[in-house]
Parts: sequence; C-alpha cells; structure tokens
Amino acid sequence: MFYTLSLFSFVILVVLLAFYKREHIVPLLPTRIAALLPSPRPYNSLPTFESQRAAGLSSMNFDIESNNILGGDSRAGLDEQGAAEVQAIMQSRGVNFDQARLIRHNQILARNGIDPSGMPLDAKAVTRL
Repeated sequence: MFYTLSLFSFVILVVLLAFYKREHIVPLLPTRIAALLPSPRPYNSLPTFESQRAAGLSSMNFDIESNNILGGDSRAGLDEQGAAEVQAIMQSRGVNFDQARLIRHNQILARNGIDPSGMPLDAKAVTRL
C-alpha cells in the first residue's frame, strides 16, 4: 500500500514538474513528438489605457485619461479587436480617432442592416405604431 502511494505521488510530481518546465522540455523532444504537442505561445501583455492613449486612441470626445486613467478604472483597456480596427481605419484613411470610430460604427450598423441614422433597412421592419 505504501509503495503504491509513494509511486503514485512520485509520478504526479514528475508530471507536474514536466508541465511547469514544458518550455524547456519540448525543444529537447524529437520533432515528430514535439509536433503532436501544442506549441507554447509567448506571453502577450494586455493593452492598458496608457498604451492605448499613447497610440492615439483618445480625443476630447472620448477622453481615456480623465475617464479611465485618472478615474482608477480597473479594466485592462479598450476592446483589443475594436481598437485594432479603429487604428487600421485611422492609418488607411488618414482620419482622426473620432472619425475612425464613426466609420467603424457605421460599418457595424451596415452589417446589421441599419442605416447611419439608426433606421432599419428592412422594408418589413415596424418603425411606427
């Protein structure tokens, strides 16, 4: 009984240690075996409000500094996908942050069948009673 428990504890310890040091162990394995294992992904730091403000994602109408940074907002930052889309619009069209936000918003509305004024484009939609 004691032997089985000791062996089981030792195996669990080895497995946990191998998992903890997997970044160092995987390169030592043969390529056929390493290809079967999931590749370790490098750590990507989350965006912060400070880094997004420095990237130009702030304006007088959308003031990250006063509303989030100085306000002590505990969130990590703006939506990563939305921020990347706004930055791509700013770079490709040469517009400022507020104009890029409006362009992105209108694109989202158009994808959902809504015109820029907020009215649905579906002819069967009931807008008045």
